[in-house]
Parts: sequence; structure tokens; C-alpha cells
Amino acid sequence: MSEPIRVLVVEDDPVAADAHALYVGRVTGFAVAGVAHSRAEAVRLLERTEVDLLLLDLYLPDGHGLHLVRSLRAAGHHADVIAVTSARDLAIVREGVSLGVVQYVLKPFTFATLRDRLCRYAEFRAAAGEASGQDEVDRAIAALRAPRPAGLPKGLSGPTLEAVTRSLRESPAGLTATEAGAAVGISRITARRYLEHLVTDGRAARSPQYGQVGRPELQYRWIPSAH
Repeated sequence: MSEPIRVLVVEDDPVAADAHALYVGRVTGFAVAGVAHSRAEAVRLLERTEVDLLLLDLYLPDGHGLHLVRSLRAAGHHADVIAVTSARDLAIVREGVSLGVVQYVLKPFTFATLRDRLCRYAEFRAAAGEASGQDEVDRAIAALRAPRPAGLPKGLSGPTLEAVTRSLRESPAGLTATEAGAAVGISRITARRYLEHLVTDGRAARSPQYGQVGRPELQYRWIPSAH
């Protein structure tokens, strides 16, 4: 069997770092080489640990993630980089590409999203030898490209899903479908469909809310590790 791809997770939020490391460990062919919570800690780990891939948050407490990548390149370190970030500035994306960032994963994301990016990276990395022609070169590069986003279930819309997601994330105690509907301006039944979609996607959890007359209403909570 070939050696696993060794991944260094660089993320300042301890909860997110643990979740990202857990995700990486669940993907066949990958192994967590270490977890760093700052740029300085990442540099120290890289000095003594063999790493093939950085899963790198761009906003670190002691400097921007791309500054870390730039310094690594200057030192002759060729580990590939998948940027994990909430940044949506396309200028930053372009700069990252110029430094060798092979993928971007925007927060919040699910395990399925990261697994897809890692598998695509593994396919790209496995390409070796001399290409027979343009088609083979194109296929190797295409391995890194993300697929078209999976369509939402019939009747759900992207903007409404974003609004429900935002309301849920901003409510630490959780929301019922009635409360979510009121916050977003949709009916309770419609809100419940979006909340159930988040549960199915692994980004929310539900539990019965007791203490009221009649049937208990389901309470939905955002899962903090679903970054």
C-alpha cells in the first residue's frame, strides 16, 4: 500500500481544528501529521515533521495564512495547500493560486465537501509520468476542479437556506421551526423543511422541546463544528 498523504491542520479555533483533523482522519489515504493553532506553531511543526499537504486557515492570530505560505516557498518547502477560510475576497484567492494553493474550501462546510476536495487532490497528486497529449493534461488539472454544486431538494432556494442558516447560527440556544420562520419571514412548515435539510446535511441537530402543553416541538441547534 502507498504511504498516506500527511496533512498538517492549521486552524486557530480549537473546536474547528479538532473537527478538521477528525474529518481528515476519516478520509482513506490521508493521515493527520499534526495540528497547529498559529503560524509560529505551524512553522515549528514543519521543521520536524514530514508534511505533504497543509489544511490552512487564512486568518491566524499571528499573521495571514498566505504569509506563511510565502515564507515556506521562500525556504524551499513544497507542501501543497488547501485553504480553509471564510474569506471571499477574490484578490486573496488569486494571490493564493500564485503561491500554490490548490483548493479553497469556504466555511461553513460539511465533511462531504472536504472529503470531495481531498479525494480530488489525491487524484491530482497520483498523476505521474508523461502525458500522452492535451486531453491527459486537461484531465489531470480537472481533477482539482470542484463539481457543480449539488442541487437543493425541490422547493428549497439558496437565499432562503442562507437566511435560515444565519438565524440558526446566531441563536446559541437553538430555534424551533416557528421561531425560525418568524425570524426569516416564512411559514413554520417551510422553515421546518430547511431545518430538516440542515440536519440531513450534518450541520444542525434536533431534539424535542418539552415543558409546554401539547406535543413537544422540535428544537434545532447549529452544530459548532460544522465550519
